[in-house]
Amino acid sequence: MTATTGRHIHAPLIIDVAGTELNDADRRRLANPLVGGVIHFARNWQDRAQMTALNAEIKAIRPDLLICVDHEGGRVQRFRTDGFTRLPSMRSLGELWMRDAMRATQVATAAGQVLAGELRACGVDFSFAPVLDLDYGGSSVIGDRSFHRDPRVVALLAKSVMHGMLQMGMRNCGKHFPGHGFVNADSHVEIPVDRRSLKAILGDDARPYDWLAGALTAVMPAHVIYPRIDKRPAGFSSKWLKDILRQRLGFDGAVFSDDLSMEAGRYIDGELLSYTDAVLAALDAGCDLALLCNQSVGSGRPLDELLDGFGAAARSNRWRPDGGSEARRRALLPGDAVPMRWQTLVESPGYGEALRRLVI
Repeated sequence: MTATTGRHIHAPLIIDVAGTELNDADRRRLANPLVGGVIHFARNWQDRAQMTALNAEIKAIRPDLLICVDHEGGRVQRFRTDGFTRLPSMRSLGELWMRDAMRATQVATAAGQVLAGELRACGVDFSFAPVLDLDYGGSSVIGDRSFHRDPRVVALLAKSVMHGMLQMGMRNCGKHFPGHGFVNADSHVEIPVDRRSLKAILGDDARPYDWLAGALTAVMPAHVIYPRIDKRPAGFSSKWLKDILRQRLGFDGAVFSDDLSMEAGRYIDGELLSYTDAVLAALDAGCDLALLCNQSVGSGRPLDELLDGFGAAARSNRWRPDGGSEARRRALLPGDAVPMRWQTLVESPGYGEALRRLVI
């Protein structure tokens, strides 16, 4: 079906599963060699024991599958019960910075440690965090997910969160490149348009990506159109992903598409693309991995259509595997094949100290 990268097949698709345990359709899809990972949502959560068992079964099907979740802190935190710590919003860390900058970096590191440690203890490999968007005050979809309006504060607090995550064995993902905070529209339901110049965006919103290029392990582009740079949304734009992010800013980690089930994210040149064509367009523009979320519920027909359509695209050479993309995907997997048990985490001095510091 696809060419191999050394011993490995390029697996660019990140999909979801329907519930708190796998069904036969989930198992079949996860075994497909084009699938490279799973993204969990609140509906997949019941308690720690269930989540740990679910992830163990996923790894039993394919040990190389990357198990992901959107778990940032504040209002975007999928798991909130059965021992999981309620993490502060990133804006609250920015507000603390204004009172005590060094204390804010200390708390941000602790937040990263707790975030990653608790997820890893349940078998989750990777969280799409931190948000690097600037807080202009008008975006409802970003809002308190942002650290601050000042890109310097954003970069330094994000680096502290990333350091804490790495201490617990988890890589990071900066989002939403080159910046979603300036536009007010919600890209889940409409297409935001940012009409600023490239100079303005690179001099402000995109600065954290420049400063953190050597520390970021993954980036997710915005479902936003910047018409003075390209008529396509950033996640479908080779100008943004290849020319600017890769070449100009020197980023060499993995690039994820944002969720391609969002209709606002699938409009290119005035046309609503099919899921298969949207994935192909995102990969062609420079994404290594493509997310299609919340399509397993019910019959799961959209996922099956994507797997069939993408497989056909591979066989007809509409899509060609990329060894570099597969290497970048695998680099996001934790180094420890067996995650730390929850009780071991709770009893560890580092986790306890991070909890003590995680007070604003």
